[in-house]
Amino acid sequence: MARCRKCRRKKADVFIPHHRLPLCEEHFLEWFEEYLARTVKKFKMFSPKAKILVAISGGKDSLVLWKALNNLGYHTEGLFVDLGIEDFSLISRRVAENFAEELDRPLHVVSIAKEIGLTIPDLKSRTKKYCSLCGSIKRYFFNRFARQNNFDVLVTGHNLDDEASSLLSNTINWQLKYLARKYPVLPEGNGFVRKAKPLCRFTAFEIKEYARLQKIEYLTERCPLSPEATRLVYAELMDELEEKMPGTKIRFYMDYLRKVYPIFNKQVEDFLDRPLTQCEFCGEPAVSSPCFVCKLKAEAKA
Repeated sequence: MARCRKCRRKKADVFIPHHRLPLCEEHFLEWFEEYLARTVKKFKMFSPKAKILVAISGGKDSLVLWKALNNLGYHTEGLFVDLGIEDFSLISRRVAENFAEELDRPLHVVSIAKEIGLTIPDLKSRTKKYCSLCGSIKRYFFNRFARQNNFDVLVTGHNLDDEASSLLSNTINWQLKYLARKYPVLPEGNGFVRKAKPLCRFTAFEIKEYARLQKIEYLTERCPLSPEATRLVYAELMDELEEKMPGTKIRFYMDYLRKVYPIFNKQVEDFLDRPLTQCEFCGEPAVSSPCFVCKLKAEAKA
């Protein structure tokens, strides 16, 4: 391993391929947090005094994001949505709660069993689309909690690998409504809070190294109910390209944001399936009223 590019004294602990940057432990952690601060500033995600809600899953991305934002001095609180997936949810919640205690920051918990009367395993027995429904449920409760508790922004741990592989998938399948909203920050409006993805320029490798050096204990198991076959195909394709041509992911993603996103975004309303309304029961934005969550609540009570 080469010497650290920054101090020139210590041996490098981490080599970042697409930056061609060898760094020691101290200067990698410093680089990571500085790069995060520059990403927030570049995309005007939120102000230094913003009240930030971090979507917490117990995985490395969300915990690293929370740790780094906290180290940068931001006011952060976490929200964990308990999906009721037996041991997986129990372990995820325990990891999140332990981390919040170490960080000395508040962690809020929403249980869908209490809120809806159903868990994700219950939904699996009712529909083949339980995976996408699970994602919609999480987004619903993250948005509702942030809105009701006056947070300025909701941040998620989506990283460069996530963004590049989903961009490839949406481009190959011409998912125009997703391409038109494929940006690291989405403004508030129509009942939605402001959303941001501060880790959008970080690879999974860089995030994993930050977690290792900061000794962050995170959940490594994947959701036992998630097939993920299609998503993994696109992720593996991007990994293969990155291995042969380092920097492919960041170029693909950043060039899209610079050159293509502005064109799609001008016509975003044309790509939406239906205009949004407001649920008459819960007040959340929805394509129809009652919204899908309120319908699930009614089904659970029936």
